[in-house]
Amino acid sequence: MKHFKIVLLLLLFNINSFGQNESLINYNSIADSLYQAKSYNSATNFYIKASQFAEFPNKKGSNLYNAACCLALQNKKDSALIFINKAVDLGYNDKLNILNDSDLNSLHGNSEWDNLVKKLKVTKPLNDNPAKVTFFTEDIHRFWKAYDLANKNPTQYKEIFKTNYFDKASIGMNDYFSSKVGSIDQFINHIQSAPKFYQSIRKNTLKVDDYKKDFKRSFQNLKDIYPAAKYPDIYFVIGAFTSGGTISTNGLLIGLNQTSQSDEIPTDELSEGLKTRLNKIKYLPNLIAHELIHFQQKTKRDTITLGYVIVEGSADFIGELISGNTANPDLMNWAKGKEKAIWEKFTKDMYFNRYNNWIANSKQSSKNNPPDQGYWIGYQICKAYYENAKDKKKAISEILNIQDYRKFLAESGWEEKVSKL
Repeated sequence: MKHFKIVLLLLLFNINSFGQNESLINYNSIADSLYQAKSYNSATNFYIKASQFAEFPNKKGSNLYNAACCLALQNKKDSALIFINKAVDLGYNDKLNILNDSDLNSLHGNSEWDNLVKKLKVTKPLNDNPAKVTFFTEDIHRFWKAYDLANKNPTQYKEIFKTNYFDKASIGMNDYFSSKVGSIDQFINHIQSAPKFYQSIRKNTLKVDDYKKDFKRSFQNLKDIYPAAKYPDIYFVIGAFTSGGTISTNGLLIGLNQTSQSDEIPTDELSEGLKTRLNKIKYLPNLIAHELIHFQQKTKRDTITLGYVIVEGSADFIGELISGNTANPDLMNWAKGKEKAIWEKFTKDMYFNRYNNWIANSKQSSKNNPPDQGYWIGYQICKAYYENAKDKKKAISEILNIQDYRKFLAESGWEEKVSKL
């Protein structure tokens, strides 16, 4: 508790230091910390503040939902219902989460709660037919229309993108930006920082149709090894180089600009960190396969680093089984001959919450120390488990439904395997 109080005091000191410069303050992080400390009244205020400065509807809604949870935990039922209704009006519609969130238990049985539940939309059910997946590329075309208009009218750059790109966004794009991009300004600053890069990747971002047959082949391959597979729709967007791919209740969300590289694309405008986030367009089917596996996972939520790397590595491993390659073959090649050293380093972190040393850690990376080595570790553990299994289909199901990461590691045989290298 003492450590937390020191951290919180530092956060609050930073707020006072920055004054009105809210763009420098991560209200969400502070609110989350307060929530974890059960300081629900203070957390409520920070979630509300975060919603006021959020530019994307889903992010506003998510913060208001969190505020409602904090209010419900304080037994402030009327206020909680007001905020959760506002969240739903802004697009927050995870019905299953709302109904099962224990933070909201105090609201159950209230007539207003019953009215809220009635107005929640039922999430579109996932289909089990890989041939029925819908690919949404409209956001890509809207991006390029906005890009051309904005470059002709640079003094109206942000307004043009807001009107022609963000205001017309698909539900998938709204989900992507709400979870992965801080603000429109962050997006604009990134796009304007690399004009040569963006002028050159247009043709690659328009090649999605060329890969549909590869996507569908992977989908069918998954069905063959995991008959219970479900298939979400897929949305392609141009983001701020903060995520190559993620998922939401609406589908797979692909930041296509991060998988747009080919030999002729200039990358000198990108920082070394951003270069590590850039992948070749030819690996797009492998990225789609990776994200598709995340959609199947029903693993236990855990805060130990071992859990995080197995979740990501299993998506790489099964993604490779169905698509023919991992989404990051360069990492796999780099790790050859370094297996024991990587593993020994990882063992110091694996039972602590230190995933940021191993996943999405491009700020710590260098040419001799690439980011995302946790993906490689998780891949190796899952591969060892699969290779040792007599029933391969059963092994796939078990990998997708892990409930005990320590037990899974022990049963994989990976530690014995790496010790002999």
